[in-house]
This record gives sequence, structure tokens and C-alpha cells, in this order.
Amino acid sequence: MLKKGEKFPQFKLENQNGVVISNETIKGSKTVLYFYPRDNTPTCTTEACDFRDNLSNFNELGVKVYGISGDSKKKHQNFIQKLNLNFDLLVDEDYQLSKETGVYQMKKSFGKESMGIVRTTFIINEEGIIIDTIEKVKVKTQMETLKDILG
Repeated sequence: MLKKGEKFPQFKLENQNGVVISNETIKGSKTVLYFYPRDNTPTCTTEACDFRDNLSNFNELGVKVYGISGDSKKKHQNFIQKLNLNFDLLVDEDYQLSKETGVYQMKKSFGKESMGIVRTTFIINEEGIIIDTIEKVKVKTQMETLKDILG
């Protein structure tokens, strides 16, 4: 798992509309990249709505927000439309970035083990260095944690 002070890996991921978002896109702005397991699941829906409802606070601080999962552009488009999301979701279908950041791990759900994204949020500074990492995110308290980190 990437930690505070490390450089965020190079990446190029398409958003829901096929526009490529990369390190170059986020350079010069603080950025929140939140990794989540899947679109249209209860906790992921709550998390996306929390970001949607708090986006103006991030905008005031000049912070960009992107959600990342292994879902397709089509699934992301449907999720955005259904929840009226006001930020981009990035496609990591091969889990390349999820693996590089260490968030793609063995998970246990209902007694069954499988590989998948462990809910994790990275806060990155203008130079691409990780300011902080929130591991095993607790959705109910994540916005408060982010406010504390971002000031």
C-alpha cells in the first residue's frame, strides 16, 4: 500500500466518457483519488453520494475528486446518471493502477475469499506526492477525515 510521502504512480485511465485522465491532468492541483469496489452497491453508492454532496467544499479548496473502480465506462455512465454525480469516475478494468497502489487485495466477504479493490482514498499534492492515505475507509467518517487532512 502506498503511503504518505511517496510519489503516486504514473497512470492513464479513461473516465466514463473515454477522456484520458493522467498524472498530467491532476498536476498542479491537490487531488483525491478514491478507490472503491463496484458501482451500484450499497456502500459504494453512499460513498459516491457523500462526494457528490460535498464536492463544493472540495472545489472551494481547489481539490479535484475522482472515483476509481474496475467497472466499465458504461457501468460508470449509468452510476453517474442514476446518482446525478458531479465528478468523474475512472475505469481500471485490468486493475493495473489498483495493483500498483496496493489496493487490489484478497478480501473476505460472507466467508468467501476473492481478489478485489479494498476501499482506499489517496490525497495527492500538486506535485503528485501522497499527502495522506486513508486505508480501509469508513464511509460514515470519511468526509470528516478528509476535511481534517485538507484543512
